[in-house]
Amino acid sequence: MDRSFLFLLASARPGGNSELLARAAAEQLPAATERRWLDLARLALPDFVDTRHAETPWPEQENEETLRQAKWLSTPDPGFRAAMAGRALWGVTAMAHREEAVARPLELTLHHSAAYMGMNFGGVLLGNGTRPGQVLDDERAIVRAKTFFAGEPRPARFPEEGRAAGRSRSPEPAAQSLSP
Repeated sequence: MDRSFLFLLASARPGGNSELLARAAAEQLPAATERRWLDLARLALPDFVDTRHAETPWPEQENEETLRQAKWLSTPDPGFRAAMAGRALWGVTAMAHREEAVARPLELTLHHSAAYMGMNFGGVLLGNGTRPGQVLDDERAIVRAKTFFAGEPRPARFPEEGRAAGRSRSPEPAAQSLSP
């Protein structure tokens, strides 16, 4: 199966620590793997307005089509969720705090977003760094980056889906994620 990756950069700092860590992980992908990088700070986008229940639709804005084509921005097409089902979501971020447990809310948000969309979830690659480039000194993060995309992401499920089947199941982070 051919794999392709969309890296959606959401940092205000170009070349920031999260981007550096994501690029370190992307370097480990096979050469033939398609990689697309979109930097939200470089795309002029208006503030998001939720118009799902509005009388009139939100007018199309510049660069929204770029994100729609990347299957990221909500679209009026009711097939969006179905198109995302079966795809995989990973998170990569750098943080200032050294205790990785403080990133658990981020991991759960991404996991539950993937579960809602019927996606697989590959976990969150965390690095430590505040000053520009500092994440590259985080040896644990760089080691994890080398294998982060190597494993198969598992289907994301809400905890109640496991209980409905007669057993309790919480989101299971990838082996590279939030390890002690």
